[in-house]
Amino acid sequence: MNSSGVSSPGKRNNGAQEMSTKEWPRFVFVIGGVLSGLGKGVVTASIAKVIQAYGYKVTAIKIDPYVNIDAGTMRPTEHGEVFVTDDGGEIDQDLGTYERFLNMNLPKKNNITTGQVYLEVIKRERALEYGGRDVQIIPDVMNEAKRRILEASQGYDVSIVEVGGTTGDIENLVFLFAIRSLMNEYPSVAVMVTYAPLLKNVGELKTKPTQHAIAKLRETGIFPDFVVVRSETGLDEPRREKIARSCFIPKDHIIDDPDLDSIYRLPLLFEEQNLITKILKKLGLEKRKDEMQPWREFVAKIDRAKKPVRVGIVGKYVAYGSAEHKDVYISVMEAIKHAAYHLELKPEIKQVSSTEIEKRGAAALLKGFDGIIVPGGFGTTGVGGKIEAIRYCRENNVPFLGLCFGMQLAVVEFARNVCKLEGAHTTEVDPDTPHPVVDIIPEQKELIEKKMYGATMRLGAWPAVLKEGTLVHKLYGKKEVSERHRHRYEVNPKYVEVLEKHGLVFSGKSPDGILMEFLELPNHKFFVATQAHPEFKSRPLNPHPLFLGFIRACIE
Repeated sequence: MNSSGVSSPGKRNNGAQEMSTKEWPRFVFVIGGVLSGLGKGVVTASIAKVIQAYGYKVTAIKIDPYVNIDAGTMRPTEHGEVFVTDDGGEIDQDLGTYERFLNMNLPKKNNITTGQVYLEVIKRERALEYGGRDVQIIPDVMNEAKRRILEASQGYDVSIVEVGGTTGDIENLVFLFAIRSLMNEYPSVAVMVTYAPLLKNVGELKTKPTQHAIAKLRETGIFPDFVVVRSETGLDEPRREKIARSCFIPKDHIIDDPDLDSIYRLPLLFEEQNLITKILKKLGLEKRKDEMQPWREFVAKIDRAKKPVRVGIVGKYVAYGSAEHKDVYISVMEAIKHAAYHLELKPEIKQVSSTEIEKRGAAALLKGFDGIIVPGGFGTTGVGGKIEAIRYCRENNVPFLGLCFGMQLAVVEFARNVCKLEGAHTTEVDPDTPHPVVDIIPEQKELIEKKMYGATMRLGAWPAVLKEGTLVHKLYGKKEVSERHRHRYEVNPKYVEVLEKHGLVFSGKSPDGILMEFLELPNHKFFVATQAHPEFKSRPLNPHPLFLGFIRACIE
């Protein structure tokens, strides 16, 4: 037992293999204060990126205190995008940010939720693994949280762990106590991300919310080593001194994080303030090398990007109340940016409500865009508007990229308006359609009947074989590819022949030839769709080939 009364990882009595502490990494814990939505994920990813570039093997972990097992059953308007990992995890969108910055694929175990922790503890209790004693929040639930953090961190030099939510939230406490315990056992650094509001009537940033947030964190036994202060304008010297003096933290450990025109500038801003060098020093490490130059060159391309490329994203999740929702299609937006910046173009991205298209027509709302993307989605709302948008692109030679549901509706549109299959639809929207050109996978139907919704879709990475000579094959430059999926419905194989007879080309299929993975129209400027979510694998330094092809077509 350690001083906090918690079993050390190498000596846990829970069936885990005993390990030396030398096999475990050093930790950087990123914790939020004042309010949510500050960009802790970007801060976490930026710290991880620079430590990685300085010569260390790095991973990133996201702790979500909600009681859900994963993000798969949450409404996008409430929680934002559901990110999908190669191994089929339905994850908080911050994991996507980590992957993009680190240029690596992370497993689903790198997302830890309260639901996962309690479910495992209850399973063990039912199996008498606690020897019949009473099972308690401390140490048992806390130890399970620690076990998961350590398991995801194994094999890495440094593990960056972000705690979702805000200090003071009751659901955070178990994880904060777990972190306090880990900080007693391993070389660790605590970084708190707070907010300094600008009161325009007095013309200055106010630091009192930050002071209270740090005091609240200290109640859990965690004393922040660094404070990253988000603000609209940036910290001035008096405010930096005020926070340092009031919170007993060295002034050079108060880090400025103002609003930026691109999140990809943040790693360089942290470098300018020597944040990473200071973190490494506290961890007992030093800078081994500097491989940030490719990132600096990428940011330089952002600066050089002057020529605009206008892209419309047609979806139903574009507003939440009176505010525009910017998180639902975040990976699509970032993939557009990666491709545009690679070509030194300035992306101008606008979300278009598919329900508004139903009311006002596609021509009225889509005219002026260089290209249109119809992303994934579920349910019946706004489906007619998406179909009209696809038809507008097909008939007017406007570059089109369909993703997941966007591909399925492209099949519906083509079946109706080219193949003249009246009433053709997906059974997700119309179970009684006379032409079910898109239908549910049989095993998925059984799961739905049993109300088994969570983590039961066709999830994760699946292979596809590309047809030689097609545009998709040319864009990828190889015959077999792997992309991530998240859906229950597929193109109905019974209709493939009639669709292809009328000119639609299925340019990628599953290895057994049964599932349609990609489609295209040969005589169109760019009309490509995929059953997958390629946006999840786009990276700033490695734009996805489908998005690159799409953006190139937009400016031709």
